[in-house]
Amino acid sequence: MPDRAYISIQNVSKHFGSIHAVDQVSLEIQKGEFFGLLGSSGCGKTTLLRMLAGFETLTMGEIYIDNEATTAIPHYQRPVNMVFQSYAIFPHLNVFQNIAFGLRKDRLSKRVLADRVNEALALIKLEGYGKRGANELSGGQRQRVALARALIKKPKVLLLDEPLGALDKKLREQMQLELRQLQKGVGITFVFVTHDQEEALSMSDRIAVMSNGKVLEVGSPTDLYERPTNRFVASFLGAMNLMEGEIKSRRGTACVVETDRLGLLQADARGQDFAPGEKISVGIRPENISILPATSADVDPEESQTVQGVITNMAYLGDRSHIYVTIPTSPEPLLVARQNLDGVAANLGSTDADIFLSWSPSSVLLLKTSSAYPPDNS
Repeated sequence: MPDRAYISIQNVSKHFGSIHAVDQVSLEIQKGEFFGLLGSSGCGKTTLLRMLAGFETLTMGEIYIDNEATTAIPHYQRPVNMVFQSYAIFPHLNVFQNIAFGLRKDRLSKRVLADRVNEALALIKLEGYGKRGANELSGGQRQRVALARALIKKPKVLLLDEPLGALDKKLREQMQLELRQLQKGVGITFVFVTHDQEEALSMSDRIAVMSNGKVLEVGSPTDLYERPTNRFVASFLGAMNLMEGEIKSRRGTACVVETDRLGLLQADARGQDFAPGEKISVGIRPENISILPATSADVDPEESQTVQGVITNMAYLGDRSHIYVTIPTSPEPLLVARQNLDGVAANLGSTDADIFLSWSPSSVLLLKTSSAYPPDNS
């Protein structure tokens, strides 16, 4: 029998009375992977992380780490360490003492202890900060110290609960890159919880998207964003034009789907088993819709699908603009996203401008609906 994945979560549930915080979740995480648990508040991601750490008991199921069942292992004996959102830096200890805290029972000589702490300080790029007080650190420095304190024990798995949530946007983006680089350098399996879609996409090797205690879909950031199969996942990761549809015909991977907003659309159903007559959801990413002037001669109906509309609103967001286009067949406008290159937004003209929208069949996403989450109003 082949070995399990490095972390194997098998049919795990956690109930608090009648509330199913985690509901029959199964996941496999590979050694050295940076794995994200993504979802909105209350979806069960932090509860699942705490069960990995041993801070919550399982109602049912089993968790294996490096082929060892963990149910009977108390949290302080598990081969994991955890970084909390608050960092939990001890205010009465300096940086050196905070990082060394986890080694206090290892009976190391002063020289070995100092070497280990100095190695950790170099790892987090805080050489020379050992004597600095905890109250003298910035938010980013406190986060680094919390990481060093967790990593100095050389755990098999590092668990991170919203590790960047307390930082401002610019520092958070900087720390995303540093944390990713740090993980690749130490080679330890990281499992982290976040509600921030961009954070999950930029840092993870793979992501599990959760809602109402269930895992809806697991995949790489590219797969989940560009080819999701679940309606909730498609709408949660970035903006999406969603509509209801029905498969009318299929030949190989080529499908024709009838939608309630755009009529008949061509789509590519590669890797999906939708059959004629099946009710589905349909999505098109705003950035995959092209805008052309109504007088344009560049519209090629053989290469793309086209509809005429009117710009009714625009939102300037700095690096990009969101453009809202009303079309005759849709009760609500379509959202189009455009990068602001060479004044592209200004060149579209003002609102009430007539334009063409076009997109390719490969941009039309066919999505499964799910009873694992409340219906969204996207």
